[in-house]
Amino acid sequence: MELKWLLYVTLLALGTLAVQAHDMDDDNDGDDVVDIEDDLDDGIDEVEESKPETSTPPPTPKVTYRPPVPTGEVYFAESFDKGTLDGWILSRAKKDDTDDEIAKYDGKWEVQDMKDTKLPGDKGLVLVTRAKHHAISSKLSKPFVFDTKPLIIQYEVNFQNGIECGGAYVKLLSKTPELNLDQFHDKTPYTIMFGPDKCGEDYKLHFIFRHKNPKTGKYEEKHAKRPDADLKTYFTDKKTHLYTLVLNPDNSFEILVDQTVVNSGNLLNDMSPPVNPPREIEDPNDQKPEDWDERPKIPDPDAVKPDDWDEDAPAKIADENAVKPEGWLDDEPEYVADPDAEKPEDWDEDMDGEWEAPQIANPKCETAPGCGTWQRPMIDNPNYKGKWKPPMIDNVNYQGIWKPRKIPNPDFFEDLEPFKMTPFSAVGLELWSMTSDIFFDNFIICTERAVADDWASDGWGLKKAADGAAEVRNKGLIVTCAG
Repeated sequence: MELKWLLYVTLLALGTLAVQAHDMDDDNDGDDVVDIEDDLDDGIDEVEESKPETSTPPPTPKVTYRPPVPTGEVYFAESFDKGTLDGWILSRAKKDDTDDEIAKYDGKWEVQDMKDTKLPGDKGLVLVTRAKHHAISSKLSKPFVFDTKPLIIQYEVNFQNGIECGGAYVKLLSKTPELNLDQFHDKTPYTIMFGPDKCGEDYKLHFIFRHKNPKTGKYEEKHAKRPDADLKTYFTDKKTHLYTLVLNPDNSFEILVDQTVVNSGNLLNDMSPPVNPPREIEDPNDQKPEDWDERPKIPDPDAVKPDDWDEDAPAKIADENAVKPEGWLDDEPEYVADPDAEKPEDWDEDMDGEWEAPQIANPKCETAPGCGTWQRPMIDNPNYKGKWKPPMIDNVNYQGIWKPRKIPNPDFFEDLEPFKMTPFSAVGLELWSMTSDIFFDNFIICTERAVADDWASDGWGLKKAADGAAEVRNKGLIVTCAG
């Protein structure tokens, strides 16, 4: 619009010059003719040169979603991109020892897009409701048997609304004849429990496995040590995070978040309680002898209280050198009746007694060093010694702290291959949460690290790339608007 007006003004001016030139032709015989076309071209060139340059922002990167495809053998792989819960079984069980109102596993699950997705078409499993028990599970393509290959379990979690109190861990359900997925509940036997859990300010990343005692046949939970890493960000930043557990046949393990190791160790050395019990234990029937002396020091039996020791001397005495400060108001009390106080109208002297105004600090004492009867300040008594006690000396009969003798542990066993756990045949989520809309995606169970890494690259990696592209796009918009 500005360019059109500028051209219009230029043409108008040149038209005026043309008229003047025509008048001058009669006087100057055509010597000074103005070329309108040349001047118009010059004017347009000047306008074009004065037109501000506009910069075209570079094209923003675009990430297109493609459902991940396993690149090797897997026992389980689920991206939910078919948009249904086909293959998943909702539990119809009830929790024991719980009020009937909340005992049912009636929490709602759905397959949805992420709320703030940067990848249209990428779907996941969503824990929809809050303050309910949720349980859902799915069979593996074949049971996983712990033998000579590693176990890798990997999946994604996004706490879309943050998380107040609740878990997002998975359970690998033990292969047993009694396993019934539509009755999956908190006491259903599992082999491994793995994943994030949070309540209050306690941020956890569980790795628990159930170990079978080879002597008794009973199972006991073994918990991995807590990670040294600060886990808070993974629960609060509302980003999708990738959780990976790697278990190796040599009993070593690694726990990764977003492909970075946050915890590692060995099943034999870094679980609580330990897999193997101690070889020896304290004899429960052993008793400390009556004459056993555990006192490293004793009062000196030969010591005698000095004759000049005065046990009655007080700890504090009045300072005889103190002088009453000048201006001290001896006749003024520290507190006086409030002159502005009035007896309440409903005060009944027969019932409440004689009314007295409440006491306030005496205003006359505010500028004085003190009021009332002056007393010398108290100081430490240099002659105070307190109650006399004999000095302590080494006890020649000291025998040390008594401990029961050690005996062989009747429950001892040695399992040097705790990696060989109970086979499992299903994966399940059995959760309680006070926050809704927890997003799960891209589960995989396999034995090869490369397969898990490829799956992560095509799933979580794509989300990360899309988030990065969105950030670049937003920065570009900000720069363009600013320009």
